[in-house]
Amino acid sequence: MSGTDYGESVPGLTQVLAYEHEDGYMSDASDSTRRDFLVLGSAAGLWSAGTRLGVTDFAAEGRRSRAVTPDEALQHLLDGNARFVKGQSLSPRRSPGDFRALAAAQYPEAVVVGCADSRVPPEIIFDTGLGDLFVVRVAGNVISGAGAAVKGSIEYAVAELKVPLILVLGHSGCGAVRATLQRLDAKQVLPGAIDGLVELVEPAVTASKEMPGDPVEQAVRKNVELGVEHLRTLEPILAPRIRQAKLRVAGAVYDLKTGAVTLVEEQA
Repeated sequence: MSGTDYGESVPGLTQVLAYEHEDGYMSDASDSTRRDFLVLGSAAGLWSAGTRLGVTDFAAEGRRSRAVTPDEALQHLLDGNARFVKGQSLSPRRSPGDFRALAAAQYPEAVVVGCADSRVPPEIIFDTGLGDLFVVRVAGNVISGAGAAVKGSIEYAVAELKVPLILVLGHSGCGAVRATLQRLDAKQVLPGAIDGLVELVEPAVTASKEMPGDPVEQAVRKNVELGVEHLRTLEPILAPRIRQAKLRVAGAVYDLKTGAVTLVEEQA
């Protein structure tokens, strides 16, 4: 690809962004210098081998010990959710001793684009710890039309933090989807910016209108599918890495009643 290689670091980002340190700020640091610093400062945050989870402990170590593949990152999330559903959560990396190792920088394993609903906290339902997930939450987990705040956050995680997985996470009984259905049925305008929000969900409701089953749950699933499709074609940062098999975009739905996360079947 000619011009800027957005599949790697974005030129200038590392130099512009400051990395907080107890003695002040580290700026204008190269990747190698930053990583060397992290290695030196992370020993106190290491977990013993007996307490490590399926989720890679690069957050506790201050850096990735090895490259995590997109499929491995997804499996780690599913394994964590399985523990959560069984009531066997280990709640890793949430003690004061873990904070210092993460103070210099972050190395998350996945981006989770989820709904702002208070019942769907990704770190808890996937049984992950500090630094494991780069979370972007907005009502209705909307992506298309959501603007630079949402897309830019996702692209930053991929371009600069080298995150190998993006998971678009919807959930059962989504209030944004319900509001969209009610708005269309009643042909009414909702107050404030809520009306603009539900307009972003409307394509999913319209596309799932003729599908059998509960209209809310069908629209929730379709909303996830549309979000995944949009991200997979997003240039110039995401699409190239997907073609290089360095990034995977997947979709899933969280069940509020059971706590289980189910992957949305990917289209060929």
